[in-house]
Amino acid sequence: MKQPANQTVNVRFAGLGGTGVIKASDIFADVVFRAGHMVKKAEVHGMSQRGGSVQSDVRFGTEVHSPMIPDGTCDFLVVMEPTQVEVVRGGLRSNGVLITPADIATAKLPSAKALNVAMLGRLSRHFDIPEQVWYDSLRAHFPEKLHAANAAAFALGRNS
Repeated sequence: MKQPANQTVNVRFAGLGGTGVIKASDIFADVVFRAGHMVKKAEVHGMSQRGGSVQSDVRFGTEVHSPMIPDGTCDFLVVMEPTQVEVVRGGLRSNGVLITPADIATAKLPSAKALNVAMLGRLSRHFDIPEQVWYDSLRAHFPEKLHAANAAAFALGRNS
């Protein structure tokens, strides 16, 4: 995705507590920051420790004034848990992109916990950001013992 000058891009991550929503949004915010954009991020945890709904908004561009995405203006909606798709679908603009676990060959994941990273791989296809920036951010956010599995999960999502 080539970002037009002065346009803010809105990406919302959603799911249930424990599905990697916050980690995925942290990584994505880091990626777009490394790519030279201004980034703002906001989270709603709710009862996330008990499997409740979790949302994290990431907004980036040349100038971003608020971390919260206005209703109905998400350019991308990345939903980690299928039961949450209808709960958050109203946040997506009319021609926005919805990414769900159905877009990933989950049986091929190195670990079920790596779904969030695979979904980042799927999301990465929509941005003109070098792959190496994504891998650098993944390495910065996970311990070394998880680097290979996360690189494989990201590649699976990117190539799905």
